[in-house]
Amino acid sequence: MTVAERVNALRSLLHEKDIHGYIITSSDPHMSEYVPDRWKTRQWLSGFTGSAGTLVITQENAGLWTDSRYFLQAEEQLAGSGITLYKMGTPGTPSLHQWLSKELPLNPNVGFDGFCFSVAQTRELKIQLGGLGIHIVEEYDLVNEIWTDRPELPNKLIFDHELRYSGQSRSDKLLKIRNYMKQYDCNFHFVGSLDDIAWIFNLRGSDIDYNPLALAYALIGTESATLYLCEENISNDLVKKLASEEIHISDYSKICNDLMELQGSSSVLLDANRTNLNIFNSISANIHERENPSQLLKSVKNEVEIDGMKKAMNKDGVALAQFYYWLEKNIGKTKITEFTVMKKLKEFRALQENFKGESFGSIVGYKDHGAHPHYSTTAETDVELKAEGLLLIDSGAQFLEGTTDITRTIPLGELNEEEKTDFTLVLKGMIQLAMAKFPKGTCGHNLDILARQALWNRGKNYGHGTGHGVGCFMNVHEGPQSIRQEIKDQAILTGMITSDEPGFYRDGFYGIRHENLILCCDDETTQFGEFLRFETITLCHFETKGILPELLTAEEKQWLNKYHKEVYDKIAPKLDEQHQIWLLEKTKAI
Repeated sequence: MTVAERVNALRSLLHEKDIHGYIITSSDPHMSEYVPDRWKTRQWLSGFTGSAGTLVITQENAGLWTDSRYFLQAEEQLAGSGITLYKMGTPGTPSLHQWLSKELPLNPNVGFDGFCFSVAQTRELKIQLGGLGIHIVEEYDLVNEIWTDRPELPNKLIFDHELRYSGQSRSDKLLKIRNYMKQYDCNFHFVGSLDDIAWIFNLRGSDIDYNPLALAYALIGTESATLYLCEENISNDLVKKLASEEIHISDYSKICNDLMELQGSSSVLLDANRTNLNIFNSISANIHERENPSQLLKSVKNEVEIDGMKKAMNKDGVALAQFYYWLEKNIGKTKITEFTVMKKLKEFRALQENFKGESFGSIVGYKDHGAHPHYSTTAETDVELKAEGLLLIDSGAQFLEGTTDITRTIPLGELNEEEKTDFTLVLKGMIQLAMAKFPKGTCGHNLDILARQALWNRGKNYGHGTGHGVGCFMNVHEGPQSIRQEIKDQAILTGMITSDEPGFYRDGFYGIRHENLILCCDDETTQFGEFLRFETITLCHFETKGILPELLTAEEKQWLNKYHKEVYDKIAPKLDEQHQIWLLEKTKAI
């Protein structure tokens, strides 16, 4: 079926079941950022392959909402589909809720798959469309009725994430969770988010692209815990090992039945943002809503995890040195496209021990493509690189020891004054944040200005956040901390690892972003309180030929020279002689 035929088939079901509007999100039953093929329903139905977007089909019209990362891609992929693209955040564009308010009649039936819609999303929908008197219909997975060759559940093997990598036993983590449950008099804690389950139980898998996770639900009691997963995906030895720790295995499909059977006098702790509606409606016990305690617990890395993350950065640094050497020696001499770069990056990383894959789909944006902060190369947009212009590369890797995420902007030829100015202003912001010293209790939104000030002083800015948390052999995007302009009441804590990635984008010309990962550390205690600082743990040079040295302060130059010396000292011993000579030149003091 074509996209138009699929939309029409679903529209026929809407008429049949008297549903006036149907919403298809990009999520799965676990509210994941990346989802298994089985739950790529929005992609299958619309033809749009970006990782973020919401599709709405009414009995007459259809629209898809996505953000600026995917405007170009969505325009191309939705062409001729009958689905209208709505560019979120642009002037005059109605929100999904505003659009539905005009499209739907009074007292409409609004449907969605209740397994792929969170409790919090449902409540927001009711608030926004409250004036229409909507009735929620969550029991139908309508796409399933027309997707005849829909993929089955993933069947990848689940494995134990050993203590030498995790640094903390399952028992210790469960004790902390249970102590949190006691604070709210809860007998059970339901966990549906895959990264929380992976962290709590020290388990990993490969059911999700880029994230080393396994499909599962968890129900943690005061004495024991049950994992609901595809039982054929876990070895008997691991089942026995878990059982010895009072962690039992049940089938993935049985979670709703077990929740229904909980005593009415029991109390279940859950996270409304990370629990799907059908799960929520299955619970017969009392419900206490809080953010999953594991969200904060896993964001603060222990000493073993920090050491592992640094080892991962070292491996990544070696691979990146080899890659950038290859790029420099071959640009203009052989055909290299954006796809070539993506392939080569993975090849060099795969040479490193314990490489488990990429941590996200690499963003490789040449010239004007780089002006889209999260540009995604397709067969239609792929272009050949020349020995000119700017190339933005945002990429990362998963190693057993940790997760990496790094962006470098590479001048492939001589830059003009404007390009060098923008390149340097962004670098100044990244360095200023990296050098920050701040009182304990400081939140990310308090620090965000440090990365933007140099740009603001020139009347420039960027539209994305400055920093996100990063997991340890886990999701590359992790909370609860962030560094961005929007206010969020979460302090940056010792042990948190966060990205430092300001940028600047000239639409139609180029994009510039510099990104390192920074570890929050204790600095000193004075009569005025405790102070923290950041330690940069990423190890990769910056292309100094893009810098205007006169725009850097003496302190910023000192930071850059010291950083480059560290990069050389830690990476060079693992390179052959020709790469060492090359890296020495790249890390030369300015």
